[in-house]
Amino acid sequence: MVARRGKPAGKKAAAKNKKKAGKTQRFSSHETQMSGDLAIEIRKPRVLIVEARFYEDIADALFEGAKAIIEASDFDYDRIDVPGALELPAAIRFAMNRKGEKAYDGYVALGCVIRGETAHFDVVVNESARGLQQLSIEHQLCIGNGIITVENEAQAWDRARKDRQDKGGQAALAAVAMIGLKQLFSI
Repeated sequence: MVARRGKPAGKKAAAKNKKKAGKTQRFSSHETQMSGDLAIEIRKPRVLIVEARFYEDIADALFEGAKAIIEASDFDYDRIDVPGALELPAAIRFAMNRKGEKAYDGYVALGCVIRGETAHFDVVVNESARGLQQLSIEHQLCIGNGIITVENEAQAWDRARKDRQDKGGQAALAAVAMIGLKQLFSI
């Protein structure tokens, strides 16, 4: 999202100044209220989908929902997996170091935690959510949290499927919305 003041360049001038380089386009205009050239680089936003694959079938269902939203938003995406929900924040922290054309504008964390017989459920649920929230706030990252926390597998399927609660799609939608909000406040 780019806000610009002043009169837009005419159609001929815009076509003349438009250059394509892969998925990046450059526009410049002398007809603005700013002195000198205004050069704006536009590229498709790129999202990293990080999946905890402990429950592979459920992870696949969450991914299908996320993928549909990201593709409908006309974003590029990469997909990686980690062993479980506790590893999601670390993987995102590693990926945030990626710079330039391949830098990520947002992240979608997907996973499923099903309650067991021990307190391990509470640790995994709380620490994975805390880690994602901490990254989001401290590093100003746009993260959609799609870690579903359930009592049993039936609840997991109800939350994961695109035709039901579509928590993967909702997490992707949150990431897309936060990317837009961050761009709005970056102008």
